[in-house]
Amino acid sequence: MGSTQQEPWLLENGNPKGLLSKEMRHGRTAHNMSSSSLRKKSDLSLVSKIRCGMLRHLLTNLQEVILGTKLSVLFPAIPLAIIAQCYGFARPWIFALSLLGLTPLAERVSFLTEQIAFYTGPTVGGLLNATCGNATELIIAIFAICQSKIVVVKYSLLGSVLSNLLLVLGTSLFCGGIANMRREQKYDRRQADVNILLLLLGLLCHILPLLFRMAGASPSFTTVPTLQLSRASSIVMLTGYSAYIVFQLVTHRQIFEAQEEDDDGDTIEETPVIGFASGIVWLVGMTAFIALLSEYVVGTIEEASDSWGLSVSFISIILLPIVGNAAEHAGAIIFAFKNKLDISLGVALGSATQISMFVVPLCVIVSWIVGINMDLNFNLVETGTLALSIIATAFTLQDGSSHYLKGVALLLCYIVIGACFFVSKTPFHLANRVNSGVQPEIGIMAA
Repeated sequence: MGSTQQEPWLLENGNPKGLLSKEMRHGRTAHNMSSSSLRKKSDLSLVSKIRCGMLRHLLTNLQEVILGTKLSVLFPAIPLAIIAQCYGFARPWIFALSLLGLTPLAERVSFLTEQIAFYTGPTVGGLLNATCGNATELIIAIFAICQSKIVVVKYSLLGSVLSNLLLVLGTSLFCGGIANMRREQKYDRRQADVNILLLLLGLLCHILPLLFRMAGASPSFTTVPTLQLSRASSIVMLTGYSAYIVFQLVTHRQIFEAQEEDDDGDTIEETPVIGFASGIVWLVGMTAFIALLSEYVVGTIEEASDSWGLSVSFISIILLPIVGNAAEHAGAIIFAFKNKLDISLGVALGSATQISMFVVPLCVIVSWIVGINMDLNFNLVETGTLALSIIATAFTLQDGSSHYLKGVALLLCYIVIGACFFVSKTPFHLANRVNSGVQPEIGIMAA
């Protein structure tokens, strides 16, 4: 059978697409490489025998998008969560099913952005990946803002940064060190230095509102100035992230490139498996399901906390990031086993930087627009754990080499932080009141 029937997606836009050129492969980030480790090659021999072109094209897309991942076994959690919500099942069940359903959706969004990048080129594809790379966290945060659950926003975003810096990076260094104990593990420090510098900038923007409020004589005199400082700092952080995107995708692209090689050391050539229009449609559909499940998660987190006997802080900081980013985390660990630490570091540090410098300040701006108070003051314990985590990561990566003991140290730091929030039993309504402030909303002109 001709290649046109076997690969209908290659002609969807009227122009046949071949292998990626060297220029097109540029800009493929570690985030994409990490997610690709969980994909599986689809067998299209049966689908290619279907005579109806439209049906063949539809089934090809379904097989590539739905069944083309090792996490496809979790897709049934999505309709189960919707059914549980519609028929009034117990709220903790809705929370658990929604959380499981978000795992394959996050991986598929990464897959679809990479497929679209085949047609748009590396720069546009990189921008799309930078926007959608942490879509799950951003959508959950926006729904929490709309429901005035500021504590969930702060805890979940803090947890994403901590899990990337300590859990993902620590597990990657530990597993890579054990699997390659007789081989020297080296990585390019330049990418790590850039990300650590931006994380420190983000940390400064968190510490200043905290110190500003602590130094004040009374909260009534510092609430409004702290909010104003946070909003100004958020604009600075977004400006810094924009400069980072230009640095990553345009001026210093070679530092962030991630190329996957086979066992012989040759670069793997890839072709798109779905068309541009199909990729856009699937991306919109996946994002819609992420939004739906995110709404379920935010709406049921309090009931799940009460039912399971776990604090909202522990669920938001520990459970949400682990389950929501399981695909990305697993991919980073797989590449560490293969002694490809540059990819593992790119995933962990890149995702932490994106959350800290893009998602967090964007949430402050969004809350400002919708008339809800949200500042960058994450409270003393939370900001302290963030600061120590960034410092520990910076010291771990300072010499450009790795061994398993570095991974052990980071993992132990994460366990201690997890224990801290496990024993924390601050009531949700009190924590949310503290994080959102008790003063009336100030006008935009006043800020």
